[in-house]
Amino acid sequence: MYNVAQVIDEKCVAKKGCRLCIMYCPEANCLDLNPTKMVAEVVIDRCKGCELCVIVCDAAKHYVITMQAVSATGKLMTQKGESAALGQAYQG
Repeated sequence: MYNVAQVIDEKCVAKKGCRLCIMYCPEANCLDLNPTKMVAEVVIDRCKGCELCVIVCDAAKHYVITMQAVSATGKLMTQKGESAALGQAYQG
């Protein structure tokens, strides 16, 4: 199990010009702008769970991105439970 970023669409201010999470994400094509909804979107298969997008978003005082656990099968887990710690996705 590991964590991936999730954007709360209703709170995302990308339509107002904020693209910080997209700019600072170290993984290419992981965070993209959805041109239809004008919100940032996470490509779950590419997210490494580094939480840099959360840090940048929180520093801008938007608080739009959260981390959500993903099961071994690649499905987002909806129940609250034990999740990976910061950086755990990179540990060997």
